[in-house]
Amino acid sequence: MLVGGIATGYAFFPYAREPMVSTNSDRLSPFLAATRNAVLDGAGSTDAALRRDLAAGKPPADLAVLVQKIRDRAYTVTDEDVDRLREQYSEDQLFELIVAAALGAAGERASAALDAVARA
Repeated sequence: MLVGGIATGYAFFPYAREPMVSTNSDRLSPFLAATRNAVLDGAGSTDAALRRDLAAGKPPADLAVLVQKIRDRAYTVTDEDVDRLREQYSEDQLFELIVAAALGAAGERASAALDAVARA
């Protein structure tokens, strides 16, 4: 019987017998670390330090609006937001920067969720 859903670590799968959070996060840790390393520190058309700053939520002024939208409410990013940056950044650079910002936001949300489950 499932009592408490996520609070018990079993998500909402009544037939789960093992805690899904720890099992999945342990199994995925190498993949997540490799992805983070590739996106933030790997070769790219943008400087790795800039990508790390975006992932940490510390963008330079010209990227601040876009990064804040990605971090807080990605569904509000518009073509115009990206078009404003096309004079300064190539398509490859914009892709790398957007992915770095999204990866940082996703990592923070995942950490917060896992912490909440652990405290429950």
